[in-house]
Amino acid sequence: MRDERSVLVLDDEPIVGDRLREALSKAGFDVEVFTDSTEAMARLRERSFHVLVTDMKMRGPSGMDVLRFAKEGAPATRVIVITGYATIETNYEAQALGADHFVAKPFKMKDIVRLVDKISHS
Repeated sequence: MRDERSVLVLDDEPIVGDRLREALSKAGFDVEVFTDSTEAMARLRERSFHVLVTDMKMRGPSGMDVLRFAKEGAPATRVIVITGYATIETNYEAQALGADHFVAKPFKMKDIVRLVDKISHS
């Protein structure tokens, strides 16, 4: 059974990943953070996470590629896409690929923690 408190965070900005790790860990989540999408995808092959929080724009495979990969390997994975490039089109694309939420940067850490907590129970 997958741990409902497990979260993989992917953002190419180390400060964003570090802040999300701190906020989510403080809320009781088991968090792994990656800045490289290829490494995050390799980890997703090894372990199933209940929640994936991914940036959209990455060097290498995009956040949308990671979203697609995560859903193919573990369809029940809940996904939050975060981006500094939010558009209606990218929101629709993320939802079509199975994202639960689409959040524009900048965001408040407490809002992401609240979303992760909400979807980890559903």
